[in-house]
Amino acid sequence: MKKYSRDDQRTMARWALDCAERVLPMFEVVRPGDARPRRAIETGLEWVSTGQFSMAVIRRASLDAHAAAKETTDPAAVAAAYAAGQAVATAHVPQHAYGGAYYALRALTARSSDRNAQDAWDERTWQAAQLPDHLRTEIMDRIVIDESTPDLRISIRKGAGF
Repeated sequence: MKKYSRDDQRTMARWALDCAERVLPMFEVVRPGDARPRRAIETGLEWVSTGQFSMAVIRRASLDAHAAAKETTDPAAVAAAYAAGQAVATAHVPQHAYGGAYYALRALTARSSDRNAQDAWDERTWQAAQLPDHLRTEIMDRIVIDESTPDLRISIRKGAGF
């Protein structure tokens, strides 16, 4: 597993939280009274801004967002909640940041009735632009949009250094 500096980890967390926040309305419109994914994002933002880390708090926020995902059947809402859960977990393991971006892309493609690849590519371009140069290539090379199948496929390329 690749080691990241603490500053890189916080940068990755902020990026993943931004990705998750962009799709959070897809969850909130389906489950307006369920604040767990929003609280996960807020918990992550607090860690990024203060540097104060409590594993119990981060784990609870992540697990709560994942539980919210499991309690809905709307595919875009599910992915949006998972994005929040993965993003906050970046405080624990930097590679969870990939999950925040991955699930944000999944939320967008689930929302699109025709699985519009352009929406996914536009979001991926936005995601890449938010990363500093020294992280951009490594991270974005692992987030894959595959149009070779009838259904648009989003994946994370794992392997050496992941």
